Amino acid sequence: MDDTPDEVWLISDMLKAEYRVKVANSGEKGLKIAEGAEPPDLILLDVMMPDIDGYEVCRQLKANPRTEAIPVIFLTGMTRMADEKRGFDLGAVDYIAKPFSPSIVLARVRAQLRLKTAADFLRDQNGFLEREVAKRTKQVTAVKDVTILAMASLAETRDLMTGNHIRRTQFYMSALATSLQSHPRFAHYLDEFTITMLFKSAPLHDIGKVGIPDCILLKPGHLTPEEFEVMKTHAAMGRNAIEHAERWLGTSLEFLAIAKEIANYHHERWDGDGYPEGLSGDDIPVSARLMAVADVYDALISRRVYKEPIPHLVAVETIIEGKGRRFDPDVVDAFVGINEEFHAIARQYADPPAPGAAGS
Repeated sequence: MDDTPDEVWLISDMLKAEYRVKVANSGEKGLKIAEGAEPPDLILLDVMMPDIDGYEVCRQLKANPRTEAIPVIFLTGMTRMADEKRGFDLGAVDYIAKPFSPSIVLARVRAQLRLKTAADFLRDQNGFLEREVAKRTKQVTAVKDVTILAMASLAETRDLMTGNHIRRTQFYMSALATSLQSHPRFAHYLDEFTITMLFKSAPLHDIGKVGIPDCILLKPGHLTPEEFEVMKTHAAMGRNAIEHAERWLGTSLEFLAIAKEIANYHHERWDGDGYPEGLSGDDIPVSARLMAVADVYDALISRRVYKEPIPHLVAVETIIEGKGRRFDPDVVDAFVGINEEFHAIARQYADPPAPGAAGS
């Protein structure tokens, strides 16, 4: 880009022996060429031009994502140190003063084009690697999610009446956690990453039921005290199963750490009267306190072998009655505030009608 015809002819004639050259006698025309379908690999730019000066052209080139990577060499009669510094500050890669030596210009053009070729190669390689990493990460995440759901389904399919329980509790957990994100007691824990991990881990909360005999798990009536003691072991069995998976993997993953907490402690009570360890209050992990509300709500509104479902509002009242005794009071308050969201999740992922039910 240069508005002096003799210099444009001299430079372009010198470069044409090795390169394909496009000429612009103004900054405006040069910018259009640079932003076109075939952008140049290098720009030689004069400073003094009638419409837009070279400094402004360079600024616009570097501000445009389509042209920012094109190297710019200033070729100008403005030779003060301040002028040269301004050119480099705007992003130029070289600054050649007029009058110039054609051989020097040609040598510097060759050098900058070699550098650009290397930079383009690295950029392409980096882009390819980033796409490959993103693809592999997506595949690994999908395999992990499918594995979790498959493991959780092993427990759920033992009881044909639990249906979409694992899906509903996932979304209950996410809704509760999100509603508590700004709460002073929970803000330090419930960041976006942790909420995602809670969502992914929630399906494993009852994985330990795989080890409970059918005669107890599927019993239509109330359990005897002895049977209930056996049922209670599913919490520790779930934790142990996940720990075994960690040992097999040879590493500890954050979502599995949360899954262990949920599996082992979601039957603990705020007043300390729960199981398996009789923890109370804030000693119970936050993840388990959230699951306690989500799990009990879903059990209340769902059909089980030993009971019929109860209406949403009755379930809400039951949760409220457990505030400060069975459940963390602040978690109950959050639940009450979004109880209609729970109701919507329950409807969206409702279980199919029981065999033999009306309309089935």
